[in-house]
Amino acid sequence: MSVTAMPDATPPVSVPSHFQSFLAFDFGQKRTGVASGNRLLRTATPQATIKAEGDARFAQVEARIREWQPDALVVGVPCHPDGAPHDNTRAAQRFARQLHGRFKLPVYEVDERYSTTEALASGARDADAASACIILEQFLRSLP
Repeated sequence: MSVTAMPDATPPVSVPSHFQSFLAFDFGQKRTGVASGNRLLRTATPQATIKAEGDARFAQVEARIREWQPDALVVGVPCHPDGAPHDNTRAAQRFARQLHGRFKLPVYEVDERYSTTEALASGARDADAASACIILEQFLRSLP
């Protein structure tokens, strides 16, 4: 199940209430930010950024999934300011589909416009992990 959230992060379908823990990814070609979080606290915690590509990236993702045992995954999908897709939009959506196919977990896509800018403005040491936190907290705030 891959679900796209609307720009205001309101999921178009209900996220089951028994889904309590989430792992979020800020996909990049060379680095992928990671954050873990839960529905109860509606907060996210940065995890070490994955600095790998291809199968090496998925091996590290698998290790995180084994460690955190999330109920679902969240992927930030970038767009142009007007909402139009670009090459990175399609790459992030492909990554989301691959996550679902490989790990058989629900994957929710969230509009992540400006998350990296916000992470950098906050002085984050690891902008990728901080961006993943922003993406996940935006998603968690949208849940009932």
